[in-house]
Amino acid sequence: MIDTLIEMFSYTFLIRAIIVGLLVSLCASLLGVSLVLKRYSMIGDGLSHVGFGALACAAAMNVAPLVIAIPVVVAAAFLLLRLSENSKIKGDAAIAMLSTGALAIGVIIISVTTGMNTDVCNYLFGSILAMSKSDVVLSIILSALVLLLFVFFYNKILAVSFDETFARASGTKAGVYNMVIALLTAVTIVLGMRMMGAMLISSLIIFPALTSMRLCKTFRSVTICSAVVSVICFFIGIVISYVYATPTGASVVVMNIISFILFRLIAHFKKNVIR
Repeated sequence: MIDTLIEMFSYTFLIRAIIVGLLVSLCASLLGVSLVLKRYSMIGDGLSHVGFGALACAAAMNVAPLVIAIPVVVAAAFLLLRLSENSKIKGDAAIAMLSTGALAIGVIIISVTTGMNTDVCNYLFGSILAMSKSDVVLSIILSALVLLLFVFFYNKILAVSFDETFARASGTKAGVYNMVIALLTAVTIVLGMRMMGAMLISSLIIFPALTSMRLCKTFRSVTICSAVVSVICFFIGIVISYVYATPTGASVVVMNIISFILFRLIAHFKKNVIR
């Protein structure tokens, strides 16, 4: 096992993938707790589809993918938030409408420009080879910013996650902090798409939070446990991907599924023992 790890760390592209993957997993898991509690967990799936459309546009214009994808996905996150709050089109319907529309636009743009090639599969299902040195630097900077903002606004995010109505009544500007959550989620989604793919990135948001909620009961304990589970699942997933030559994104998702089942069994066992 140690020899395998040493061999892995001898490859520059794997080091890049591990650094970015761990940071994105950490960011996604922290935000995922709030999104799951607000019953908005599918926003990750919707924004990833928007990100695919943005990446398709970037490929067609031959510009840096993140330069186009980040502002487009951030704008989409704010639009989803506005639609769900001030429109007759609510939550899941708004996400489905925007995500399928963006995915369709992305497919059309790619089909009439570069064609359905390997790059398209990388965008859909992820590739650890997709991370360039500049991507890694930008990802580290943005991930650090996401973590800092999450810690800085932790109490406010806690308030709007548990009871937004009470938070508004107590004077908290819930709309502002919902926008902060949307912004951080959008950035995290774009950073993780290159590695996990548009079809799998939402798993980094949903699974760790749901897994932690099987055993933990407070917001802080769920958040910490979610972060630990997410980071461990990503690292084990990328090791499995290297050893058995399986897709990285799919391997990470499978590890998250296994951890969810394990936590569920432990919770069931504890419940029966207490009785």
